[in-house]
Amino acid sequence: MVKATYPHELIGEEIVVVDATNPSLNGVKGKVVDETKHTIMVDVQGTIKTLMKNAISFTIKGKDLRIEGKDLIKRPEERVKG
Repeated sequence: MVKATYPHELIGEEIVVVDATNPSLNGVKGKVVDETKHTIMVDVQGTIKTLMKNAISFTIKGKDLRIEGKDLIKRPEERVKG
């Protein structure tokens, strides 16, 4: 698995948390419904969970990438612009 930053939009992507400072978040999976500078909101079976970017690492379904949330601490539009 490649470790990388993700320069694209996350909203609509299916993610799986693979590592978290809070062990109860490991394995959380769902669709990203919103993103701010410091958080990712994920729809987990109809419940919205707010995940702190600096506390998680995750993968995106269908992509062989492990993304460190702390590397995404920017507003989404700043990250997408490059």
